[in-house]
Amino acid sequence: MSSLGGRALGGIAAAAVAVGAAQLVGAGFGPRADVRTAVGSSVIELTPGPVKEWAIGTFGMSDKLVLSVLVLVVVAAIAALAGIAESPRRPLGSVMVVAAGVLGGAAVLSRNGATVVDLVPTVVGAVCGVAVLRFLVSKRFTGPQQKPGVEEPDRARRRSLVTLALLTVGVASGVAGAVITRLMSSVAGDRQAFALPKPDVTAAPIPAAVQPKGVALPSFVTSNADFYRIDTALAVPQLSRTDWKLRIHGMVDREVTYSYPDLDRFEVVEKPVTLTCVSNPVGGDLISNAVWTGYRVRDLLAGAGVHPDADMVLSMSVDGWTAGTPVQALTGGDALLAIGMNGEPLPIEHGYPARLVVPGLYGYVSATKWVVDLELTRFDRAEAYWTRLGWSARGPIKTESRIDVPRAGQDVPVGPVTFGGVAWAQNRGVRAVEVQMDDGEWQQATLGAGYSGDTWRLWSFNWVARDTGFHKITVRATDNTGYTQTAERADPVPDGATGWHSITFAVR
Repeated sequence: MSSLGGRALGGIAAAAVAVGAAQLVGAGFGPRADVRTAVGSSVIELTPGPVKEWAIGTFGMSDKLVLSVLVLVVVAAIAALAGIAESPRRPLGSVMVVAAGVLGGAAVLSRNGATVVDLVPTVVGAVCGVAVLRFLVSKRFTGPQQKPGVEEPDRARRRSLVTLALLTVGVASGVAGAVITRLMSSVAGDRQAFALPKPDVTAAPIPAAVQPKGVALPSFVTSNADFYRIDTALAVPQLSRTDWKLRIHGMVDREVTYSYPDLDRFEVVEKPVTLTCVSNPVGGDLISNAVWTGYRVRDLLAGAGVHPDADMVLSMSVDGWTAGTPVQALTGGDALLAIGMNGEPLPIEHGYPARLVVPGLYGYVSATKWVVDLELTRFDRAEAYWTRLGWSARGPIKTESRIDVPRAGQDVPVGPVTFGGVAWAQNRGVRAVEVQMDDGEWQQATLGAGYSGDTWRLWSFNWVARDTGFHKITVRATDNTGYTQTAERADPVPDGATGWHSITFAVR
């Protein structure tokens, strides 16, 4: 190993030990002291809105994995530079480690509810990182008899072995710390012990006719495992029912705080609702439908007495994320404080123990997971997370449709075929779906049975493939107000994408 390469690897080993030590020590302090997650969350927070939108549009639900890998690559690159810069007389690399520790500490303190005590693991990690760097440039690996810039073979070999051992220890410590932290903070047991209350208002049965026959379309009800997930939580918050509280305050007659047992006084409602992410591109899959169980938000708000001049509810997650929802959507509609999803307690990654489900609004202005705070305020006084980054303050879902069959580039056999997809216009419902083959006339598709205006609608279209070669299918929907989906293309920013979805396929 060359001297330069060895020093770079030494810096990476020092960083691994620093992070590993911080992770392992942090297991005894709780999730708020997790510097790795804190740094990643700060990167998400500081990333400009357009870059976030690009990441979601490009990587979809893998955006957090990509971010984590990117952060590791950047940390490794900086650590390598620190290793190269470190020398017995000029500890520049150590200064870089300390600076990284200061930034990590600032990230920890920026987390919702963090205290100075939560800095201890970060400090320990930084000290360990500096100690490793200084150790690797100590006299046991270098000496006055050595030629400048050249390591003697035995010392170089010994340094390489020690460096690799330290790197292994650092990685192992980090993994162990992460596992211990997850086991100690996990609310999986709390969720498993929770039995959903029996609904007082049950959802109408879903008829089999909602699902068109002869075409492989998404299930009308999306399974919990397949339901899309887009949020800013790098580490899924772990909040037990015992620790959960919902505070309602601001422009109200009286401040109210509900605990989980307090919810027993309210009617339990079951309701299918389709949720859509504002980042969903034309033809995208950031949309899913589930049967939710919970309590009407309007019933909870009634206990506080909402002031008539309040026009926004600023909801907050336990990790500090916020959404601004029009008051009318919560007091005049069927918005839920949801505690169940498809007949079981909310999955932890989807908001356990409680989240908001608001029909007709994109998630960025409504679907707060792990919700703990509702502030009654006004749009001219407060801004939510995504609004500060350039998205519209209000986000009604637009009338849109998608082709699921055929897929782009798919080969279709000559003869009769059935195509299909989904259409949505939450709050309004879908009246019709039309299909255009190549540049022909618009033709009516066959709709699956409509369930409600708050859920998507599946459609199918029979076609006879005669001419071989490439063909195009385009779809558009009309909602129950008579509005037909626009052909005008618009990006998701600032209030949702528009345009017709088209697919090119080949008849063989």
